[in-house]
Amino acid sequence: MNSVPKLNLEGSMKLFEEAKQMSPGGLLGIRRPYNFVEGEYPIFIERGYGGHIVDVDGNDYIDMLCGYGPIILGYREPEINQVVIEQMEKGFCFSLVQEVQNTLAERLVKLIPSAEMVILAKTGSDVTTMAVRVARGFNGKTKVLRCGYHGWHDWCVEVPGGVPEEIQNMTVEFPYGDLDALEEALKKHGDDTACIMLTPVGHPLSAPVQEPPAGYLEGVRELADKYEVVLIFDEIRTGFRVAMGGAQERYGVTPDLSTFGKAMANGYPISALVGKKEIMKVVEKEVFISSTFFPNSLEMHASLKCIDILERENVIDSIWKRGEDFFAQMEKIVQESDVPATASGIPPMPYITFDKVDDQYKERRKFFYTETIRRGLFIQPYHHGYICHRHTDQDLKDALGAMEEALKHTHKVYPYKK
Repeated sequence: MNSVPKLNLEGSMKLFEEAKQMSPGGLLGIRRPYNFVEGEYPIFIERGYGGHIVDVDGNDYIDMLCGYGPIILGYREPEINQVVIEQMEKGFCFSLVQEVQNTLAERLVKLIPSAEMVILAKTGSDVTTMAVRVARGFNGKTKVLRCGYHGWHDWCVEVPGGVPEEIQNMTVEFPYGDLDALEEALKKHGDDTACIMLTPVGHPLSAPVQEPPAGYLEGVRELADKYEVVLIFDEIRTGFRVAMGGAQERYGVTPDLSTFGKAMANGYPISALVGKKEIMKVVEKEVFISSTFFPNSLEMHASLKCIDILERENVIDSIWKRGEDFFAQMEKIVQESDVPATASGIPPMPYITFDKVDDQYKERRKFFYTETIRRGLFIQPYHHGYICHRHTDQDLKDALGAMEEALKHTHKVYPYKK
C-alpha cells in the first residue's frame, strides 16, 4: 500500500499568506491550519454541493465535517435558499420583529420536550451564555458546573487568555459519565451553584465520543433536583441530529433549559434557548438580553424549511440507519487494521482517535489524517465527523475505503506490537 501524492494547495496557501497580513492568524480558532494537518489540508473553500466541498484549487472532497455540524441536509439546498431569497425581497432586518418569530417558536415548542418558551439568537455561544445568565437570574446563585464544549465566552472558554481569574473560578468542570464526581462538586459548591450544563452525548476534544451510559442522564437529573440547581443540556451538536427534539427526546431525560443551533437551519446562523416557562420568564424583567440581529428573519425562514424537510424526508431515521451501517464497517476496519486506534461515536457522529499506547500516537494520527485528505475525505483529527442527508451511499463507501487504505498505510509506516 503506497502513499498517494500530496494535493495541489497553491491557491489556498497564497490566500492564507494574504489573510495573515489583514487578520490575526489569517482566520480564527478551530479553522486555523494547525487544527488539521498543516500543509496537507485546504484552507479556503470555493463551493459545496450535496455532501461535498471543493477548495479554491479545485480539489473535491467528501465532507464529513459538515461545517463543524450545521450541514444536516447538504450544501446548496434549493428549497431553503428559495425561501430565504423570497424573504430578502421583503426585507429581513427591522427595528421590530416579524411574524415568523412566533411561527418558529411555536414549532420548537411542539418538537422539543424541554421547550415551553423560546428565545432565538444566532450562535451556539450566544445561547449557552444566555442559558447561564438565565439560570443565575432565576435562582440568584453564581457557580456553573460544566461538562463539554460550550463556546468562546468568558465563563467557559478553554483557552483563558484575556479572561480574569475571578471569572474563571466561577466555572467548575466535571468529567462526563461520572455521577460521583458530579455529586462531589455539588457537595462542595451546591449552595452557590446556579446550574449544571453538559452535552448529553459526551464529545470531548480529540477523545472518543461517548453515548450516555445507562442511567447517567437520569442520575444527573436527580442530582440537579436534589441540590436545587438548574439543569441545562447543551444540544448545539445533538439537536435536530440525534432526534428532532434532540438527545433529550432520544434518551428520555428532560432538562430545565436547553440550547440548540448548528443543524437547526442547515448552515444559516440561528440558535435557540428553550426551557421551562417559570425559568425563562426571568428574561421579561430581571435578566436583560438583546441584540440588533437576533430578530433577523432570513435564518428563521431557513430553519422552518429545514425542519419541514427533516420531517418530510424522515432524515433523522435515515441518517441513523445509514450511520449504523457506516459505524459497524468503520469499527471493523479499525479492528482489523492492527493500528492502536478507537472507533467511537453514535451513528450520526462517527470518529477515529488514536490510542496513547506509545510515543508515536501523534505521528500515527497526523499520518492517518494526511492520508485521508489526500484520498479526498475531509475529516478532522481533533473533532468527530457527521453524516449528512445528502451523503450518497457511494460517498459513504468511498469514505470507508479511504479510511481503510489510510489505516493500512499507517500500520505499515508506524507498526505497533501489543
